[in-house]
Amino acid sequence: MKLFHLSDLHLGKSLHEFSLLEDQEHILKVVLGIADAEQPRAVLIAGDVFDRTVAPTEALRLFDDFLDGLARRGAEVFVISGNHDSADRLAFGARLMDGSGVHISRAYDGKIEPFILSDEHGEAAFYLLPFLKPVQARKFHPDAEIEDWTDAVRAVIANMDIDGNRRNILLCHQFVTGAATCESEELSVGGADNVDADAFAPFDYVALGHLHGKQHIGRETLRYCGTPLKYSFSESGHVKSLTVVELGGKGDVAVREIPLAAKRDMREIRGKYMEITAREYYRGQNTDDYLRVTLTDEDDQPDAVSKLRVIYPKLMRLDYDNKRSRAAGLVEGVADAGSQAPIQLFETLFEEQNGRPLSDVQRDFMNGLIAEVWEGGQ
Repeated sequence: MKLFHLSDLHLGKSLHEFSLLEDQEHILKVVLGIADAEQPRAVLIAGDVFDRTVAPTEALRLFDDFLDGLARRGAEVFVISGNHDSADRLAFGARLMDGSGVHISRAYDGKIEPFILSDEHGEAAFYLLPFLKPVQARKFHPDAEIEDWTDAVRAVIANMDIDGNRRNILLCHQFVTGAATCESEELSVGGADNVDADAFAPFDYVALGHLHGKQHIGRETLRYCGTPLKYSFSESGHVKSLTVVELGGKGDVAVREIPLAAKRDMREIRGKYMEITAREYYRGQNTDDYLRVTLTDEDDQPDAVSKLRVIYPKLMRLDYDNKRSRAAGLVEGVADAGSQAPIQLFETLFEEQNGRPLSDVQRDFMNGLIAEVWEGGQ
C-alpha cells in the first residue's frame, strides 16, 4: 500500500509582504503530477493546511482544487488540523466528504475511530489525531494523570483501542522531543510542548506535522515530511521533497523521498553592492527567486532595496555585515536569538548582567516558571 505524506502546507502564507499563493499552487500541481505517476492509495496531510485559522478565500479555493484533484485520481485523503488551523472550520462538511474518500479530523472529542483500508496484506487502520493541548485531553479524560503534553498524547492513544495485529498509522501534529527546528516554526517557550517519542510506540508509521524540516526521530517510521516549500532563509540550500511510504505486511515499512521543484527558490547571496549588481554576477541565476541579500560594504547604499529590486524583484530582506553591524550584534545576534529557547536567552542575559552562569537551582526554577506560564495559556 503506497502512501504520500504531506504536512504544513500553510496555504495563504505571506512572507516579508510577498504572497506565496502562486508558489503554493505550483507545488500542489507538482504533487498531483507525481500522483499520476506513483498512483498512491492514500495521501496523508498532517496539519497546518492553512497559515491562519481564518484562511483567505484564495487559499480555500486552492485546497478545494487540490482535494478534488486527489479524489479524481482515486486516492483516499486523510487530513488533520494543526496549530495554525481551526479544527472546526477545517472539518466543515467532513461527514459529507467521507463518501468521496476525503476524511478530515474533527476537533478532538474524546474518541478517535480509525479509517480502514485493505490490500493483499490485510487491513491498515488510519488514526487522525488533530493538534492537541493538555487542557483538551484533561476535559475528556479526567481520570488520567495529565501533567504535560506527553501525558496528554499518551492518554488519547490509550483510548484508541488499537489492534496490534494489523498495520496502524497515525497522523499527528505535535513537537516530538529531539527533533530539529528552523526559523519558520512557532514553538512553545522552554520546550514545554514536547512529546516523548515512545508515546507513539503502538504505530507502524507516524505521519508527523508541525516542524518544517524533513527528519525522523529515532526510528525511520516516526517522521516529519517537512514543508513542500521553504518558508524561511534558515532552509536556504535544503532540498524539499515528497515523502512516499510503502506498507508491506505488518512491520514492513519502506520510506523514500521524491524531490519537489519549486517555482522559485528561497536563497541567500552576499557581497559588495557593485559585485552583486554586476551582470557577470547574476547572469545565469534565477533572479526571480526569493532572496535575502547581505551587503558587505562598509557604507550603507542609498535606497538599496529599491535599486536591488530592479534586478532581484523578489528581494525579501536586506542586511549588512560590516564593522558597524558586527559591533552592534545585528547580524549574528538577531539570528541567534530567533533560534534559542527562552531559557537559553535568559541564561545569556543573566550571565552578561551578573558575570556568572545560572546555578542548577536557578535554572530549574526558571524552567518551572516558563512551563507554568506556557501551560497557563493552553
